Amino acid sequence: MSGKKAVVAMSGGVDSSVALALLKEEGYECIGVSMQLWDYSKKEDERGSTSGSCCSLDDIYDARGVAERLGVPFYVMNMEEAFTREVVDYFVKGYLTGATPNPCIKCNSELKFEALLKKAIGLEADFLATGHYARIAGGEGGFRLLKGVDPEKDQSYFLFTMRKEQLERVLFPVGSLTKTEVRAIARKHGLKTSDKQESQEICFVEEPSYADFLSARIPSHEGEIVDERGSVLGTHPGLFNYTIGQRKGLNLSGGPYYVLDINVPENRVVVGPEERLYSGGLVASGLNWIDSKSETKARSGGLDNISVKIRYRHPGVDSNVRITDDSKAEVSFSTPQKAVTPGQAVVFYRGDEVVGGGWIERSVK
Repeated sequence: MSGKKAVVAMSGGVDSSVALALLKEEGYECIGVSMQLWDYSKKEDERGSTSGSCCSLDDIYDARGVAERLGVPFYVMNMEEAFTREVVDYFVKGYLTGATPNPCIKCNSELKFEALLKKAIGLEADFLATGHYARIAGGEGGFRLLKGVDPEKDQSYFLFTMRKEQLERVLFPVGSLTKTEVRAIARKHGLKTSDKQESQEICFVEEPSYADFLSARIPSHEGEIVDERGSVLGTHPGLFNYTIGQRKGLNLSGGPYYVLDINVPENRVVVGPEERLYSGGLVASGLNWIDSKSETKARSGGLDNISVKIRYRHPGVDSNVRITDDSKAEVSFSTPQKAVTPGQAVVFYRGDEVVGGGWIERSVK
């Protein structure tokens, strides 16, 4: 028997449901907690359901049902104000600057492993557990963050902002399992979430597209679509409708054209051929280093033999990482990479281990 106490963050999906079941089996004293992050009441009235949206009212209902099934106390924590401030406002402001933000990483860093972890400690819990597909391992240098065993579900990319003192108090019970195994465990326990569909990518965007969500919050200013020489090829309804590498929705003759740059000061979208999307490296800021030895090497000449992911589904590319005098990272790819996008995260791996990461400022051609 464990004898330890764990607060389990329950999103209402199968992964966090199984995380709770596994910990209870291991003898942990468990408390199930769902975060109420967004007011879905209006949309629910309109369509009668909020299924498909992570942390919706339906999800909270499902999480409560799983906790009851497993005989675990369950609570809902209203964190709408913090979520709006730290995640939604960040998302909107990112598009205002021409970036493509990643709200899932912000939600993890500011809500789950900052605010919720503090609440768990306040409840005298030993650990906060989530359903992330990642692993935590000990070692000579302290706790390490590793990829999940299932390569199709690995979520370590979204967790690069974690600190060692957080890893010490966090559990990822499903990180060593595949999704198929997780669903089988859920069925064994008779959990209603066993065959539940995956949630949508961004929980608070209920409109048909990001652009619809943003258009209600950002004034639209029409501008020009130009090629790299500045020749006008067309017009755009607002910069927030575009992201680096985008091809669809440009409505231009000729081409094919891809979005190469979003020029906020001039309110222009710059387009060009696909080959112009490739970059030899990038500059990143807002760095977080989980492995201090890697940080030291990056400061003293450069960190070699590192695999770098520039987006969630990116396969990774061997790179050199060097920290500059202004504490930014200059990343040099071994081979050019397509569509390096400001606002996205760049995460540094040594094998399965996440050693650090940061936020992409710009590409280096």
